[in-house]
Amino acid sequence: MKTKKNYAGFTLVELLIVMVILGLLASIVAPRMFSKVDSAREGTAKAQMQVLATALDSYRLDIGYYPEDLNELLSSDKNMWDGPYFPQKIPLDPWGNAYFYSPKSEEKSSEMFVLKSYGRDGKPGGEGEDADVEY
Repeated sequence: MKTKKNYAGFTLVELLIVMVILGLLASIVAPRMFSKVDSAREGTAKAQMQVLATALDSYRLDIGYYPEDLNELLSSDKNMWDGPYFPQKIPLDPWGNAYFYSPKSEEKSSEMFVLKSYGRDGKPGGEGEDADVEY
């Protein structure tokens, strides 16, 4: 008489069902999580630009005008310079590009300087994650 052996484990069908369920969950959750990454980078860029703007305003209060370059926040030979106005080297934006800075706004006469991130592509304009983030 043959004895029936009990094998512990999962059948191929059970494994396939679990894989399909995991795939469906990933297709629902992943897009929502990646959209949060985009908005987090934009928020980080805005926060960094706010800190840079504060440093630029402090520089202007001491010197009388905005610096020609962001690196002047770290060191300068200007008379009345009382820096450094920024505690570390000037950061890159969250996409790894340098911030665009101009001491005079040609677009809007009411603004004293222009500070922006060109987004993921590092070029003016764009949509989505490639869009400009302005201070």
